[in-house]
Amino acid sequence: MSSYGTFAAYYDALTKNVRYAERAEALDGLIRKWLEEPMPEHILVDLACGTGSLSEEMAKRGWDVIGIDGSMEMLNEALDKKYDSGLPIQYLQQDMRALDLFGTVCVTLCTLDSINHLPTVQDVKRVFARVSLFAEPGGLFLFDVNTAYKHRNLLGEQCFVYELPDAVCVWQNHLHADEPELPVDIQLDFFEQLEGNKYRRITEQFTERVWSDSVIRRLLDETGLDLLETLDGDTYAAPTPESQRMLYIAKSRKQTV
Repeated sequence: MSSYGTFAAYYDALTKNVRYAERAEALDGLIRKWLEEPMPEHILVDLACGTGSLSEEMAKRGWDVIGIDGSMEMLNEALDKKYDSGLPIQYLQQDMRALDLFGTVCVTLCTLDSINHLPTVQDVKRVFARVSLFAEPGGLFLFDVNTAYKHRNLLGEQCFVYELPDAVCVWQNHLHADEPELPVDIQLDFFEQLEGNKYRRITEQFTERVWSDSVIRRLLDETGLDLLETLDGDTYAAPTPESQRMLYIAKSRKQTV
């Protein structure tokens, strides 16, 4: 998996279309709908938290947030936000496949297709198993994944160009349409202007894969998580054949001893 080093510096500029406050409000409502009370502490893990935008919004809504990401560059951006906001968020650098906490938590989030970045089904199962291990009995796991529709019809063989404040980003995709997981190879070329008319090119590459609904349901069941609800991951309404992102809400089935 990529370290997302250079990507981190431009991530917020490239994701301006993500309405984090609205997304956090919707997720907060779904959590409160499904969460069994009382919980000993309202600790929420933001898994693959990136630059911390969602962590900030969930902390504003009263959650004790632990943001976890494998990229130190992403976490540095998140720490800058924490310094400005003063919110009591704890950030940890960990690969989500090896999640390791000091105790159990009542909610884990993993949003914006982070699960699609995992390279194998076994890696997805490892993440689910670690989330289950550190979940309170009745604790929730909310995560979203890109759909096959999105990979085929919106990402596919597309190329996007973004003019950023101090760079230009060329985003190129290649879809492996004959493979069952419909992997999309993504190449980001950042052209940073130097003195005069010189530019420095920095390239980052990663791959996103589609994990089918049947696979996700099987892995949740195998790791002790019961599926409660599936929704469109952008509208939070019932999913349709054209949904670009699916949101899964699952609950730990562990029983209190």
